[in-house]
Amino acid sequence: FRLQTRRQYFPPQHICRMADKKYLIGGNWKCNGTKESVAELVQTLNNGGDFPANAEVVVAPPFLFIDSVMQTIRPDIAVSTQNIGKNTKTGAFTGEIAAPMAKAFGLNWVITGHSERRSMEGETSAIVAEKSKIALDNGLSVIACCGEQLSDREAGNTLAVVLEDHLQAMVDAFSTEDWARVVIAYEPVWAIGTGVVASPEQAQEVHAAIRKFLSEKVSPEVSAATRVIYGGSVKGSNAGTLKDCPDIDGFLVGGAALTADFLTIINAVA
Repeated sequence: FRLQTRRQYFPPQHICRMADKKYLIGGNWKCNGTKESVAELVQTLNNGGDFPANAEVVVAPPFLFIDSVMQTIRPDIAVSTQNIGKNTKTGAFTGEIAAPMAKAFGLNWVITGHSERRSMEGETSAIVAEKSKIALDNGLSVIACCGEQLSDREAGNTLAVVLEDHLQAMVDAFSTEDWARVVIAYEPVWAIGTGVVASPEQAQEVHAAIRKFLSEKVSPEVSAATRVIYGGSVKGSNAGTLKDCPDIDGFLVGGAALTADFLTIINAVA
């Protein structure tokens, strides 16, 4: 189904999902921060008051700051890595962080397949799926990113890229049981860091297509249970409208996660 202007049709299965939905709000700090600014950001979050009961919050600092953030951040915020190595074990892999190391360090989350990793490091969908599977096999939960370039959208290829390329590689790599620890983050590349956000109709259309794809390729149960979150210039001013879409289960936030506006986004899901 499609959203209609200013009206939303919620089929019965969506009403059931929304009744017990646990939103995932992730903050991807990317390559930002100093010791001082990270400490200030942690203090801002720690002083942010009670979070909504239906919100699960995860932040992903740069590797250098993970330890200090884990030691000082409030206990209801989990800490994630922004990336993980393709190596399945420790050893002669200069510059990499192995999934077993991350798990042993006390981390439970990893972001995989962010568009910046795909563009800067040439990570293909097969590599993203492989790294995600390694993380899952080592007990980590995965926020797996997918999303189209502006040229893809303008050519009408959004779903071909998101479903047939990015998600199909994950479907091929994951077991049915793996999906219990997978969150899909739909991030249209043309909306990341640009200030341009997908309209609720645009986001909902792709999220609904992702859910339909998972139902057909994995199972209806996995489709209903898997959280599909949106990323791309999310701010406190638009989070409330986006979260009202029945297939949007939270957000992966970039720039706004570095400010007190992140608290507004978290509270928008109440």
